[in-house]
Amino acid sequence: MIYLLSRIFIKNHNDYMDPEVRQQYGIICSAFGIFLNVLLFAAKLIGALITNSVAILADAFNNLSDAASSFVSVLGFKLSGKKPDADHPFGHGRLEYISGLIVSFLILFMGIELFKSSVESIIHPEAVEGGTFSICIMVVAILVKFYMYVYNHSIAKKIKSPAMEAVATDSFGDMISTGVVILSVIAGKFTSLPVDGIGGLVVAVFIFKGGIEACKETIDPLLGLPPEKEFVSEIEEEVLKFKPIIGIHDLVIHDYGPGRMMISLHAEVPGDRNIFELHEVIDLAEIELSKKFNCSIVMHMDPIDTNNKRLKTLKSIALEEAHKIDGRFTIHDVRMVPGENHTNLIFDIVRPHDCKLSENEIREKLFMAVNSREKDVFTVITVDSPFVQ
Repeated sequence: MIYLLSRIFIKNHNDYMDPEVRQQYGIICSAFGIFLNVLLFAAKLIGALITNSVAILADAFNNLSDAASSFVSVLGFKLSGKKPDADHPFGHGRLEYISGLIVSFLILFMGIELFKSSVESIIHPEAVEGGTFSICIMVVAILVKFYMYVYNHSIAKKIKSPAMEAVATDSFGDMISTGVVILSVIAGKFTSLPVDGIGGLVVAVFIFKGGIEACKETIDPLLGLPPEKEFVSEIEEEVLKFKPIIGIHDLVIHDYGPGRMMISLHAEVPGDRNIFELHEVIDLAEIELSKKFNCSIVMHMDPIDTNNKRLKTLKSIALEEAHKIDGRFTIHDVRMVPGENHTNLIFDIVRPHDCKLSENEIREKLFMAVNSREKDVFTVITVDSPFVQ
C-alpha cells in the first residue's frame, strides 16, 4: 500500500534525500499508521469488552497511543519542512527529532499507565472469558503490526529518519506484546492464576522498553552523532578528486536535521603552488560538494611543505611512534622550525575519545620516542579530539 501511495502522491519518489520527498514519505507513512492503529484499537476494544480482559484492553489503548504518536509524527514531518527564517537560519529540520521524542514520551506514559492497571488486575483479578473471536483479532493485529514494522523500517532506512525508526521499533514491540496477550487469554482457561494481569504487566514492560529505545534513537541526533564512516570516506574521496588537494583533516559535520548539513574541513595543498590557483580549486570543490551532498560546506586551505625531505622523514617517524602508542592516532598540520641547537617539530595529534592517556602523557611519550631517534628534534604537540569516527 505504501509503495502504491508513494507513486501516486510523491514526485521523484526514488530521490529519498530530497527534503520534500522525505517529508512526503514521512507524512504518508504516519497518516497510514493513524488509520491502521485506529482500526486495531476499535477491534481490540470490542474484544476486550467481550472477554473482560485487562490485557486486551491494555493492548487496545496501546494502539490508540500509537495513533496519537503517528499524528505527532505527521506534525513533526510537516513542521520540519519549513524553510529557514530570520529566527531559525538553519531551518526547522530538528523538529522531526523533537516529534520523535514526543512519540517516545507518549510510549513511556502508556507503559507506566498499563503497568499500574495490570498490577491492580493482579491484586484484584476478574474472570476472563476467552473466545476464538478475540484471539483471531489478536492474530490479525500481529500481522498488521508486522506490516507496519516492515514499511516503517524500510522507509526509515531509505530516508534516514530516526523518528520513523522509533515508530518501527514500537510496532515490533507491539507484535511481541500482542503475542503475550494471546497467551494470557489462552492460559486463563486452564488456571485460576491472574494470568490476564500478568500478561498486561508483560505488555507494559515491553511498551516501556520500546519507549526507552525510541527516546535514545531521537535524543542521540539532537545531542549530535558522529557521521557514518562510509560518509566520511565518501567526502574524502570526493575532495581528493580536485587536484592538487592531497589530503584532508579536521572534518566537522553539523547536522541541523535531515537534508540540512553544514560541513567544514581543512584541505591540504602543496605550499609552493600559486595561491590564487589554489583558492580557485578550493572554491570549485566547495561548490561541487555542496551540490553532491545537498549541504553547506566550508573548506580551509592548509598549505603543506611537500619538498622538504627532512620534514617528510620526521613526519614519518612521528606517525610511526604515535601508532606504537595507539594505532588509531593520526597526525596533521606537521611543520618544522629549525634552530641553532635543535629543531621544533610541530603537529596536531587526534586522540580517540576512549583513549585512557591524558594529553600530557601523550605529549611526553611522543617527545621521548621521537627525541630518542632524532636527538636534535623537540616535539610541540596539540592534542585534538575527533568529530568523526
